[in-house]
Amino acid sequence: MNATNVVELMHGLGEQARAASRVMARSGAAARSRALRELARLLREQAEPLQAANQGDLARAREAGLAEPMVDRLKLTPQAIETCALGCEQLAVMSDVIGDVVGLKQQPSGIRVGQMRVPIGVFGMIYESRPNVTIEAASLSIKSGNACILRGGSEAVDSNRALAALVRQALAAADLPPDAVQLVPTTDRAAVGQLIAMPDFVDVIIPRGGKGLIERISREAKVPVIKHLDGNCHTYVDDPCDLDLAVKVTDNAKTQKYSPCNATESLLVARGVAGAFLPRIGALFAAKGVQMRCDAEALAILKSSAPTADITPAQESDWAEEYLAPIISIKVVAGLDEAIAHINRWSSHHTDAILSTDHRHAQRFLREVDSASVMVNASTRFADGFEYGLGAEIGISTDKFHARGPVGIEGLTSLKWIVLGEGEVRG
Repeated sequence: MNATNVVELMHGLGEQARAASRVMARSGAAARSRALRELARLLREQAEPLQAANQGDLARAREAGLAEPMVDRLKLTPQAIETCALGCEQLAVMSDVIGDVVGLKQQPSGIRVGQMRVPIGVFGMIYESRPNVTIEAASLSIKSGNACILRGGSEAVDSNRALAALVRQALAAADLPPDAVQLVPTTDRAAVGQLIAMPDFVDVIIPRGGKGLIERISREAKVPVIKHLDGNCHTYVDDPCDLDLAVKVTDNAKTQKYSPCNATESLLVARGVAGAFLPRIGALFAAKGVQMRCDAEALAILKSSAPTADITPAQESDWAEEYLAPIISIKVVAGLDEAIAHINRWSSHHTDAILSTDHRHAQRFLREVDSASVMVNASTRFADGFEYGLGAEIGISTDKFHARGPVGIEGLTSLKWIVLGEGEVRG
């Protein structure tokens, strides 16, 4: 596709999205919930055709030599489809926040001033690999009364087209404009450059993918961006802690699934419990083929307890690394102060957890760790919109404005000031 055609295509999508956003903004909650329930029904009904489309994407990805963690992200399994359907249903029954008025107060002049929650308008979503993002983005867009333009990765083109067709079908069934959710039909990369540079049509861009993609979008976008660059998540095993709990949670945080951005990539262990904890978690990691990159103190403990495990000295770069693979960095720290300092220095400010039986330590960790999600005695793998009860998430933001953490319905809305009067004039 030549440059002129890409510009015309994207401007056409933008105009349609802007027009659809106005209809969505005034649509009733019942119609939007009806579209979401219909989408859930269609996902279940069309599960086999969706998987067939997905198989084509998987086959091309493997032929192209795509790394296995990336292939894993591409899979549209029956469980993934059911999770998408459940997310739609969860959103459908959630209370509608559009039009909510908060903080309405009467002023000395007689006017009443408050804020009303309204849709953002149109957002552009640029993402790689995971085709389920198509449904997550579409369902949140519908619930929040927005319109969206979706640009999935070329590696998931067949899956995304099949999913987007179901979304449009569901919108039409609820008498809502099908153009409220549009999938960019071309894999031409020039389309991304156009999408992020259309402030007349697009109000915010949400990139979701590799660090290179997000850095490019952040650098070149002419509209606001909601993003996180990477997920270097930490689990800190405190002194004191429940060792059984710590082993169970740490194992889950790292090995339940390696590819998500909320998997633990770095393990910090207080010196007072390192001798008891590290051999136990090291045995589990060794059994699952996890490579452990350790500081000198952790290395000595693990080498003596598991001499045949894949254990190597850590480099400084390991403390900042997002592996997305069966690799973890491990460091022994003096205690809470060093753990917090290390996390705030090396974390990507995504998700960090403390495993502790000391309430004061837990409260300090919650207050002082500067991350979008901070957890006590729970796996970092819970940092997810569905698990947080948001129904679905559009992504995770490590920015501090306009949204932070998993971005759900409220992250796709804005507040505008409203003033209610009875003829008051300013003196």
